[in-house]
Amino acid sequence: MSRSLRVIFAGTPDFAAASLRALWDSRHQVVAVYTQPDRPAGRGRKLTASPVKSLALEHRLPILQPETLKSAEVQAELAAFDADIMVVVAYGLILPQAVLDTPRLGCLNVHASLLPRWRGAAPIQRAIEAGDGESGVTIMQMDAGLDTGDMLLARRTPITAATTGGELHDILAELGGEALVEALDSLAGKGLAATPQPAEGVTYAAKLSKTEAELDFSRPAVELAAKVRAFNPWPVAWCACGDERLRLLMAEAAPRHEGEPAVIPGTLLEPEADALRIACGPQGNEVLRVTRAQLPGGKPLPARDLLNARSERLRAGSRLGSANEESV
Repeated sequence: MSRSLRVIFAGTPDFAAASLRALWDSRHQVVAVYTQPDRPAGRGRKLTASPVKSLALEHRLPILQPETLKSAEVQAELAAFDADIMVVVAYGLILPQAVLDTPRLGCLNVHASLLPRWRGAAPIQRAIEAGDGESGVTIMQMDAGLDTGDMLLARRTPITAATTGGELHDILAELGGEALVEALDSLAGKGLAATPQPAEGVTYAAKLSKTEAELDFSRPAVELAAKVRAFNPWPVAWCACGDERLRLLMAEAAPRHEGEPAVIPGTLLEPEADALRIACGPQGNEVLRVTRAQLPGGKPLPARDLLNARSERLRAGSRLGSANEESV
């Protein structure tokens, strides 16, 4: 059996906590946990520990929360742990070259995409939004670039027509933990071959913003459906419904009913028993079929329940979206 490694772990959100949990259950030794400083959260804006910090507290692991890793004092403290390797998962701080060079085996990153596709901040959501048929995790040897290091190991998973951002996040979080332990086991034994990322196929996953969550019904139905799924559970796709916001949580592109004319994009079509139907596309001749949605102050509901509760507001012929959209 290969020996255990002394590991510094750096991460912050739930996605990273899954890797820390897998590492804790492995034979490798976590000698320190780095995570972002506590931040205000919730309505009371109370300082709240990150999911990684909460897990580290549960296992009584040493916790460090520096604002930056650039100071000589912080770097000396990190070096004093005498780690074989540092694992970084959605940490949120840039690692200076001095930190990258400190552990004997360098620094590994668990990245939620099949590199070089979707480097950057939001690879999970951008993969769904783009209509990709699969995603995965890549274990990467970190360098000074943005997700540009050599690849050590990759694991794949399909993206279906019903996969949401939240579901893919949870799948990849668990897959990332498994792949991380597998990579560390190999590095502690016979080693693991590093493969440079190809120059072709590079894409960048820009950070998500609330401003891009409003739907434009002049866009194709397939594109809108992918966006709805990608942005569930955050930032959540939405459209205006009178003076309210209708949050769309699950949708698919669907054919028009026979004889149904093209109408202004954003027009509610005759509903089905379990779905809202919204005209979309450049000519208003495509259909976005919405099966789950939410109104302000309400719970996420299946479309049939929403139709029963707001039948007048959601009747066929009503318009959703901006009143400034032009007619076709």
